[in-house]
Amino acid sequence: MDIFFSTMMLMYSLMTGTGEENAAAGHVAASMANAAAGQTIFETSPAFASATPPVVSADGKKTDPQPDAPAVKGIYVTAHSAGGARMSSLLKLIDDTDLNSMVIDVKDDNGYITYPTETPELLEMGTPQKYIKDIGSLMSTLKQHDIYPIARIVVFKDTALARKQPDLSYLHADGTIWKNGRGESFVNPYREEVWKYNVDIAKEAARLGFKEIQFDYVRFPEGFEKRADSLTFTKTDESRVSVVAGFVKYAREQLEPLGVRVSVDIFGYAASVPAAEGIGQDFVKISNDVHVISPMIYPSHYSTGWFDQKDPDKSPYATIKGAMADTHKKLDPTGDSKPIIRPWIQDFTASWLGKGHYVKYGKTEVEAQIKALQDSGVNEYLLWNAGNKYSEGVNYE
Repeated sequence: MDIFFSTMMLMYSLMTGTGEENAAAGHVAASMANAAAGQTIFETSPAFASATPPVVSADGKKTDPQPDAPAVKGIYVTAHSAGGARMSSLLKLIDDTDLNSMVIDVKDDNGYITYPTETPELLEMGTPQKYIKDIGSLMSTLKQHDIYPIARIVVFKDTALARKQPDLSYLHADGTIWKNGRGESFVNPYREEVWKYNVDIAKEAARLGFKEIQFDYVRFPEGFEKRADSLTFTKTDESRVSVVAGFVKYAREQLEPLGVRVSVDIFGYAASVPAAEGIGQDFVKISNDVHVISPMIYPSHYSTGWFDQKDPDKSPYATIKGAMADTHKKLDPTGDSKPIIRPWIQDFTASWLGKGHYVKYGKTEVEAQIKALQDSGVNEYLLWNAGNKYSEGVNYE
């Protein structure tokens, strides 16, 4: 161990210097040395996240740390795609169109950290995988293609952590971990250890070069209010809405000084209804503490009657237009606190809706959604396809 640690010390001294390449190398060396020591010996520079020092508001109000960022038009990219053969075709899609961004899983829907981190604090609670074997090489590739990199971190849906530390989750009377109908477990937003763990992952993503951290599943499980009394978990007198909003505020305050934006994915219908007390999501309270809000306004996710549509999936323009009207109505009163609105839109076919209630999505349907956004004064968007198979020939202008 002594020899190995000495080697890591030597690597750190050799690999750190000036310039972005040395900064990246130094971060890797520092992580290895810290892992060998079992504690944090070297602090890596947060300035690696941005070449320009960010402006930090003295009064604690949010300030956009990426004021020169482009109008983002992006796609979702799984860690398997980012670290595998599909990445070449996704890079070509970006290069050949007006798309300019990728949202890449850094902590995925199972709770796995998607690359082999060596940071002791993350290894203590996290479960790294090698889906992205060389995260440094990936970041270099994104930079070469002038791609705005966004790190997606799934926060409170975390089966891996629930299994590793059941006390951070929800337990049945017999001590077993609660699971939803898909076999997924959540961890408890009341536990600040969970807050810190996810923000620590975000900080590492910032050091690696991601310019924005997108938090997903920032909520309690769906229907939680119906089962909370039957489960054992740590809680305080704070409401679920306050706890979730508190996490978002904490994350922004921790990450904004590092030069990265904070964004949050939220149910699209949250803009059309009062606060969703059960899952702890209040559209306005969350929006007040993010730089970007990304409502998931997939037409397939609205049921009959929404926006006067019998089958919203079959009316992509009208559905998106209605969702944006509600979003503006909800956020316009927030004034200077209003974040960038960058919705998730649909590039998949919702065949599960049943015959007669859906259409096959392709170029026409995607362009209809983009047109509805533009007609609503929204120029940024993200495309969702879980398998990363995006429609051909779409005009993204």
